[in-house]
Amino acid sequence: MEHSTHHSGTSHDHAAHAGGHGEHEGHGGHHDGQAHGTTWATAMRATLHCLTGCAVGEILGMAIGTALMWGNAPTMVLAIALAFVFGYSFTLFAVVRAGVSLKAAVKVALAADTVSIAVMELVDNGIIALVPGAMDAHLSDGLFWYALLGGFAVAFVITTPVNKWMIGRGKGHAVVHAYH
Repeated sequence: MEHSTHHSGTSHDHAAHAGGHGEHEGHGGHHDGQAHGTTWATAMRATLHCLTGCAVGEILGMAIGTALMWGNAPTMVLAIALAFVFGYSFTLFAVVRAGVSLKAAVKVALAADTVSIAVMELVDNGIIALVPGAMDAHLSDGLFWYALLGGFAVAFVITTPVNKWMIGRGKGHAVVHAYH
């Protein structure tokens, strides 16, 4: 089932969406022993959604910290903080657009994305810290971008199974699907 329209800023037909659940009737919402929606494709979409917000925030934070000539630690703190802000905001705006109050939408965004963003940031920043010279590279250096993009790739690979596990238990990004 395709849920990407939820995040693209376009509306989608709820009647058509509800009609798509008919194929699952008769087997209790389970397929091959897995909870409905707990496919690798669903987990990958959830992870990509999260990664997009994290990447925007992290790159913006690094650009700001570098432009202000901050040291590594304050730049990394800003980048991580903005990764959480942008990661949450992508979900927050989509849920508010679905008609949920701001207070309830904040709770949904926190429940949906906290673990995913935390794992992603831990892995991504860990990779950057471990690549020799990456912490001292400037935005104009290829090493900076290779380490950052490599970190995002590794974070995606590690976070996808985490999201799959959480979605299968009705946690993480699964809570967002109640507002489709």
